[in-house]
Order: sequence, then C-alpha cells, then structure tokens
Amino acid sequence: MDAAASRKATVACSSCGRLNRVDLARATDRPKCGACGRPIALDHPLPLSDATFDRVVGDSEVPVLVDFYADWCGPCKIMAPVLDAVARARAGSALVAKLDTDRNPAVARRFQIASIPTLILFRGGREVARELGAIPRPRLEALLDRA
Repeated sequence: MDAAASRKATVACSSCGRLNRVDLARATDRPKCGACGRPIALDHPLPLSDATFDRVVGDSEVPVLVDFYADWCGPCKIMAPVLDAVARARAGSALVAKLDTDRNPAVARRFQIASIPTLILFRGGREVARELGAIPRPRLEALLDRA
C-alpha cells in the first residue's frame, strides 16, 4: 500500500482505553489493540473522554464527527442508530465518536456545549461544522461530505 492511500488515526480501545495508531485504509481488517489484543471497531462510534479527546481528534487524518451526548437524553437516544449507520458507512474515510458530557465536563465546557445532542465535525483538529439537536441521516451525511 502506498503512503498516499494510508489514512492514520489515533483511537482509544473500547475495552482497555489504550490509545492505538491505526491505518484507516485497513479498517475492514479489524485492527487489534496493541495492549489487550481485542478488536478496535472502527465501524461503530468510538468512545472519547476528557483524557483522549485532543489526541484522537488532533491526530486524525480523516474528518472526525463527535456526538456530544448524555445517557439520559431522549434525542441523543434517537441519534444513536443514525450514528451507528453513519459509522458503518464511513468506516475508513471518517471517524464517528461519542463524548458523554456528564462524564467529561472539561471538553464539553471547552466547546460550550449548552444543549445535547450537539454534533461537531472536526478536520485537522479544528471545528469545521456544528449541528444542534437530533438530525436526519441525510443531513448528517451532507455534513460529512462538506469536510
């Protein structure tokens, strides 16, 4: 594989939390965590935390869509299957991630999250677009297409 086809990202293992550098061009090969050996599911929303947010969003060579949510939020629950579908469809070309605002207040404050769900699209570590509330999949896909 040539370097041009390579798309790297740093992602946290959902099992042990260790950060791993992965080649997204090989997302279908089911990369494994370097620490625990469990598969890293790039076709599902990736969990983020105050501790991992900057590294995951900043190191990604592809757009990163972050869903700022809370477990108790009804509209957030409505968005969950939409985000799952988008993560599957965009595996390898974008990262879909989730940050629980109740458990990770520092990042939520930094991005002035006043309502949830809030969806922020990052490119090169910088915010490029933001949507508030539950939105339909076509609007979410259009958001990613603009990145």
